[in-house]
This record gives sequence, C-alpha cells and structure tokens, in this order.
Amino acid sequence: MAAQEVLSQTTRLASSSAALQVLFRAVTFGLNAFTLRYLSRDLIGVVSVRLTLLYSTVVFLAREAFRRACLSGSTKRNWTKTINLLWLTVPLGVFWSIFLGLVWLHLLEVPDPSVVPHYQAGVVAFGLSAVIELLGEPFWVLAQAHLFVRLKVIAESLSVVSKCILTVILVVLYPQWGLYIFSFAQLLYVSVLVMCYVIYFVMFLGSPEATKKSFPVARMKALLPSLVEDETFVNWKEARLTWSFFKQSFLKQILTEGERYVMTFLNVLNFGDQGVYDIVNNLGSLVARFIFLPIEESFYVFFAKVLERGKKVKDQKQDDVAMAANVLELLLKLVLLIGLTITVFGYAYSQLALDIYGGLMLSAGTGPDLLRCYSLYVLFLAINGVTECFTFALMCKEEVDRYNFVMLALSFTFLFISYFLTHWHGSIGFILANCFNMGIRIAHSIHCIYDYFKESTYRPLTGLLPSPILVLVYIISGVITGFSEVFFCCDKGWMARLIHISMGALCFAATIITVFCTETKLIHFVRSQFLSQYMKKGT
Repeated sequence: MAAQEVLSQTTRLASSSAALQVLFRAVTFGLNAFTLRYLSRDLIGVVSVRLTLLYSTVVFLAREAFRRACLSGSTKRNWTKTINLLWLTVPLGVFWSIFLGLVWLHLLEVPDPSVVPHYQAGVVAFGLSAVIELLGEPFWVLAQAHLFVRLKVIAESLSVVSKCILTVILVVLYPQWGLYIFSFAQLLYVSVLVMCYVIYFVMFLGSPEATKKSFPVARMKALLPSLVEDETFVNWKEARLTWSFFKQSFLKQILTEGERYVMTFLNVLNFGDQGVYDIVNNLGSLVARFIFLPIEESFYVFFAKVLERGKKVKDQKQDDVAMAANVLELLLKLVLLIGLTITVFGYAYSQLALDIYGGLMLSAGTGPDLLRCYSLYVLFLAINGVTECFTFALMCKEEVDRYNFVMLALSFTFLFISYFLTHWHGSIGFILANCFNMGIRIAHSIHCIYDYFKESTYRPLTGLLPSPILVLVYIISGVITGFSEVFFCCDKGWMARLIHISMGALCFAATIITVFCTETKLIHFVRSQFLSQYMKKGT
C-alpha cells in the first residue's frame, strides 16, 4: 500500500474516530451527570477505581502486547498464524481474571456491605466481562490492520451508550441493588462490543466489497484457531515480539493506572475521595479519549506501515521518511496546541465545569484544584501520545527489550513519588506524579526521535515550538480568564457566570484566529487530511 494512501486512510480513521466519539460520548456525558445525583461517593469510588481497575488490568495484560505485535508490519502475512496467536489472549485473560479476582476478594479491603452492597458479585462480573471482551480480539486486530474507519468507533460508542442507558434505568428504579447495577451494565457493554464486531464480519466476509479489497479472510470459520499442515501453530517472530511487548505492557500498565494501584493497595484515600478523584480524572481526560487516543492508535498504524521496524533512517525509502517526518512534525504541533488550549482555559473554568456537571459534590473541596492540575497533565498526555506512538512503531525486538528497563525504573519511581506526593498534597499528588512520569517518558521519546533523524535533513521535533506570537496570546488569555474567574465565578449568580463564559469565548476566538494566522502549514494539513472527507460530503 502506498504511503500516501496509508496516510489518507489513517487520518480518516483518526478524524472519524474523534468525531463519532464526540457525538456518542455527548449522550453518555449527560447520562453520567444525571446518574451522579443518585449515587453515593463510596459506591462511585468502588466501581470507578476498584472494579474498573480489575477489568482494565486483566484486559491490558492479556491483549496489549498481542495488539502491538500483530499490528506491526504489512497486512500481507499469514493471517491464520496471526489469528491463532490472537486467540491466546483468551486463556491468558482467564488466568489473569481468576488470579486477580482472588486478590481483589481476599487480599484487599472489602467495602462496608451496608454502604456498598454485593461487592463479591461485582468482582466476578467485572472479571468475566474482561474475558468476554477478549473473545473479540481477532476481529478488532483485523479491523484495525485494514483501517476499517468507522467500525471500531461505532462499536465502542454503541456499547458505551447501552451501558449508560441501562445504568440510568437501574439506578432510578432499583437503587438498592448497589453493585448489581454496574455488574449488569458492564456485562452488557462487553457483549454489545463483541457482537458489533461479529455481526460486521458475518456480513462483510464473502461480500463483493471483501472480494474487491482482496481481504485475506474469506469465511468466519477462518477466524477461529486452526492448525496449518506441516507448519507451526503461530508465527514465532510475532510470538517473540509479543513477549517483548508483554514485558513492556506490564510496566506500562503500572504507569498508566499507577494512581489507582496506589489507592487500591495502599489505602491512601477512602472510597469517597477515590470516587471524586476518578470523576474529575474522567472529566479531565475527555479530550485525551476523544482526540489524542484516536490519533495515537491510528498513526501508530501509519508509522508502522510506512517505516520498517529496526532500520536506520538512511536505509529506509527516502520518500517515506520525508512523509513520516512531515506528518510527525505536524502531529506534534497539532496536539501541542490542543494541549496548550486545554491547559490555559482549563485553569479558569474548572470550578464552573464541575459545578454544572456534578453540583456541590464535585465543585466543593479539592475537585476544582484537581481539574486545574489535570488541565496541565493533558498537555503532557498530548505530547507523550504522539512521541511514543512514533518511537514504538520503529523499535525492533532488542530496542523494545532495552526500553523495558527504562519502564521498570519509571514504574518504581512513579509509585514511590505517588505515595510521597499523596501524603503531602492529597489526591492532587497523583496528578503531579503523573506529570513527572509523562515528562520523563516524553524526554526519552524525544531523545529517540532526535537520534533517529540526526543523520537526515529532517527535524520533526520543531513541531514542539509554537509561534512566539501565539505563546503571547495564550499568556494574555490565561491572565484575562484568571481575573474573570476571581470576579465573576462561581457563587455570584448565573449572570456573572455568563460574563465569565463570554470572556473565555472572546479569548478563545482570539487564540483560534492567531493559530490560523501563524500556523498555516498545520491548518493546511488538518484541512487536507482530517477534514477532507467532510468537505467532500458537503460539496
């Protein structure tokens, strides 16, 4: 597949993912805001931190390494062996589900049954949901590898909306059910998710469209594990790469969910404070999930397809190197500006956002300060996502193994700093520790990118240098909105709030105009790649 075609399909995947996620998540945003008024902080803490951590840990450890290994390289491969390898995620998921389920039931603090009833049933249901989701892993990898633009987002969005609707109904009608509510909703979520993929491939395989695309799988039976006569069950090169990524994924999970592990195993916060922290964390990470994650996942595929893993820049096709460098530079500039915008405007509007979303339960206490710190953390997330997706796409097995040692050191450092900062500054310490962690990871990725391109004429890291005029506009906007919050927000009535919002809107408009005037190359990239499909539909 030509590099330009891969770029076109990748940007379409990322932009469609972001657009559809905003559409569907807007519904869940409202449903969650409604549900918060019916739940205790302790119940939210157990579900959002304790049980969700069990589910995410099982799923991540069972599949992350397989995804990275099986999405590397060309789509022209022996897919039978790749599918066989992917089915190993299921027994691995069963093992982690049973092992971690026993830990969650017998080694961790059990919530008070009068406040959070049916904890044991919740542990079983969330562990089972992880195994069910892994049944769809071969379908997910096939869809991602062949850049099926809307399938992934529609499947995830429908499953999330179904989960939220069922949660709202059960919370209103049967609030005494406690964790049964979230157990049923979680099982519905993974069932809808897997069924969306299964139904799509049942309809797609054997169709004229599949034949036209020369799709490597012709029947649903081929998506089941099968033996190939006189050949090995799996591709051992992929299997060895998977093992390398598995060691890395174990450490990455600690870094990604480190604060929840500290909360869960060290009991530094009670369940109520955990609930508030997680709500603020989810609210603050909306942009990361809507925009940064689709970009990271989609362009990891792009870089992995355009550039050959493990080869130096001078040994690559120079046209592909030029395109990859240009795309990397513009992606860095794009996520940097989005992150700076969130950081600047998030500081002055955190308390207002929490008050509208969850009332006094969130806007009183540490909630606003948590969200302000998270606004800064978003900037680190933005840059780290792009730099790491490029670095991981180029690493060979030996480089992945070496990076595992870096991740190991970061894991222990992060856990130590999290514990120390939490005792010093409460739940805000978790976000400060995350900023430190991301800063170290960004520095490592930047070093790798610099080393990779130093023998060429390309300097994609200049994407991290915004225009001085734009920086000045950000500073002025931050000062104006900061004073606006002091004088107009948030206990002076709705008219004062509207003035505060209007001040922010004017500063935001000035920032956008400055971006259009100073970052013309980036604007052209966004228009020609991310927005081109929507422009074509409108003409």
